[in-house]
Formats: sequence, structure tokens, C-alpha cells
Amino acid sequence: MKVLMFGWEYPPHVFGGLATANFGITEGLHAQGDMEITLCLPKPWGDEDRSAANIIAMNAVPVAWRDVDYEYVKNRVGNVMDPELYYKLRDHIYADFNYMHLNDLGGIDFAGGYPSNLHEEINNYSIITGVVARQQEFDIIHAHDWLTYPAGIHAKRVSGKPLCIHVHATDFDRSRGKVNPTVYSIEKDGMDNADCIMCVSELTRQTVINQYHQDPRKCFTVHNAVYPLRQELQDIPRPDHTDKEKVVTFLGRLTMQKGPEYFVEAANMVLHRTRNVRFCMAGSGDMMDAMIYLAAERGIADRFHFPGFMRGKQVYECLKDSDVYVMPSVSEPFGISPLEAMQCGTPTIISKQSGCAEILDNCIKVDYWDIHALADAIYSICHNESLFRYLQEEGKREVDQITWEKVGLWIRELYERTLGMR
Repeated sequence: MKVLMFGWEYPPHVFGGLATANFGITEGLHAQGDMEITLCLPKPWGDEDRSAANIIAMNAVPVAWRDVDYEYVKNRVGNVMDPELYYKLRDHIYADFNYMHLNDLGGIDFAGGYPSNLHEEINNYSIITGVVARQQEFDIIHAHDWLTYPAGIHAKRVSGKPLCIHVHATDFDRSRGKVNPTVYSIEKDGMDNADCIMCVSELTRQTVINQYHQDPRKCFTVHNAVYPLRQELQDIPRPDHTDKEKVVTFLGRLTMQKGPEYFVEAANMVLHRTRNVRFCMAGSGDMMDAMIYLAAERGIADRFHFPGFMRGKQVYECLKDSDVYVMPSVSEPFGISPLEAMQCGTPTIISKQSGCAEILDNCIKVDYWDIHALADAIYSICHNESLFRYLQEEGKREVDQITWEKVGLWIRELYERTLGMR
């Protein structure tokens, strides 16, 4: 089966959880041996792992004719895409886009990540899709998150092939209900045009059904998973904090969706009972300054550390250095980071309002707003060695069974059902 997949980010260039999920799903599908995945990315860098997918660099796809020789194309795009593909794609330009701001290859450049002109880049990505969908051979389309829904719709209209969209989050999650009407419109349009809607949790599925008015029969729960730790990550030592200061960590975007203020307030309550704990708030976001000020107002700034955004090996070093990991999200479609923490042998506390709570048992679950329960859980893990060991061992054992290969098999079944329906 051939899949034309649209993504926005991919390791090692990680801007959020979407990259991790996209990689895991791609690897899980590839593991079946007979799945051929073509993954379109706005701006790949050339250092991506291409073992599971053929990557098309959308910024190297021509939308207007340019008479350029092979060596020039090779020097310009050879590190991200086969130069031969450039010429094959050039034969499928379908309109005159010379009025747009194009590069020397007749393509459209992307900033990468989530720039201030994000909506313009989403539209440009969709325009380029028209060329790709005309040239590539595929059986089904898979679009990840709202950023690529317009591209998925365009590919469906060009090819007549069925569209699966993957809802990793909705604007209801990101905004606590104060939705951006433009984003909501893009999300709903994607869902209305989709033949199959994959949701990262039942929580998200219910949001899709109730807030976006979708037919439950085409909405399916596809929980995320976690990949086995590479050897270099397994080799990261885990410090022994017995009879020493404990470390409690929050690691994620510092935005209202993630509930960072509840972490600070719970930390304040813990520190009224003991001073033998340090708190790490790793990440960046629009609430970072507010959290620094809040810690100062509560008089606990000397027990708080704000190391900033982390990626790659830094994440796992941070998790292994922690005695407790906390994710107090207000609305979390899934949340892969608790699985990564449990993988590292770090006892974990999550909010009941997170999608991963549906599949995890060997962690502590609290309501995000219940800072008393959160503080009690943190204090208990830090001061009860048997509880710490139980959550450490059983949590790791549980998460080791939640694999992307199983997710890939379920997605394949949904592909087959969707193709059968048509």
C-alpha cells in the first residue's frame, strides 16, 4: 500500500510533540514491510532519518517553470531531495504561479517551524500539494494536524483518493475553549472532507464529534505510543537521590493548555512541608515570565530552576535526573512526555484531563485544578521509597508494551476499512 503523508515537523528538528508522533507513526507503518510512505515536509534539512519514508521537500517542488540544469539543481536540493524528482515534478505544474514570491527553482521557500506568517505558509504548502498529488502514485492520503488539512483536501480533489486526517490536537485544547475562528474553520473543513478521522484519544474523539459535529462512524481513537530508547539514551546514568534533595520536573510548553501555574502552586504547598525538594520547569512559552514571577511571589524562587527549551538527549537527561515527572495539563489530547518519563524510570503524575490517562495505569492521576492532591502525590513519591520503586518499575514495564508497531497495525486496518468503504 502506498501512502501520501503530509507532516509539518519531523525529528531531529522538533518544535513540539507533533514531530515525535509523526516519526513514530511512520516507523510503525514501515515496520510492516509492505507499506510505502511518501512524507511531504515544508522544509527538511537533509539530516532526517529516511529509512521509513521517502521525504519530499516541499520548498524544492517547482510550481512555476524554470530552465535549470541538473548540476545546479543537484547543488541546490541534492541534500534534501533526489534532483531527478525535481524534473518529474516540474512536468506536473498545473497553473501560472509566477505572481507569487518564488525562488530560483520556481519553488516557494518556508521558514520552518511556526513563523508569524504561519497561515500564509499553510496556504503555500497546499498550493505545492497540487503538483505533488499529480505526480506521485498513492492509494490513500494521511494528513497530520490542521496545518496540513488544506493540503490533504487538495490532494484528495486532484487524485480522487480517500483522505485520512490525524487529529493530534484541536483549537479547543490549545485555547481553553476560546477558539480562533480561522483555525476552527480549517480544522472543521478538514474533518468535513475526511473519509476517516484518527484521534489521539477518546477525549479528542468526543471533542471532534461534539464540537465539530462529525459522524462518530468515521471517527476512531488511535492512541500514541513511545519508541524504545536508543542505546545512547539507555546509557545515560540515573543519579541516586536517596537521602538527598529530590527533583520534581515539569517539561513542556509554558502555555495555559499545559497548566504550569498549577505546578507552581503545588510546589509551594510541598515546600511548606519540606525544603528537601527542587523543582525544574523546563520549556518555553508565553507564560514563562509569569511563572518566574509567580515562583518569586510565593517565595520559592530559590527552589525553582527554569532551564528553557530542551530537545533530543537533553530531554532524557532531564527526565533521568528527576524523581518525579508532572504533567498537570488542563486539556491534553494525548501527551507523549509521561510515557517518555516512565520509560526512563521516573514516577509520573498526570492530569485526568489528558488523553494518555486512558491507557496508563501505573502512574498517579489527579484533576489538574486539585493542587492539594497534586502536592500530596509529589510529597508521597519523594518521601515513600516503596511507592517510588513501585511506580518506577511497574511504570516502565507498562510503557514498554505501548509500541508504535501496534499503532501502525491499527492505522493500517483503518486505511483498509477506508479503502473498502469506497
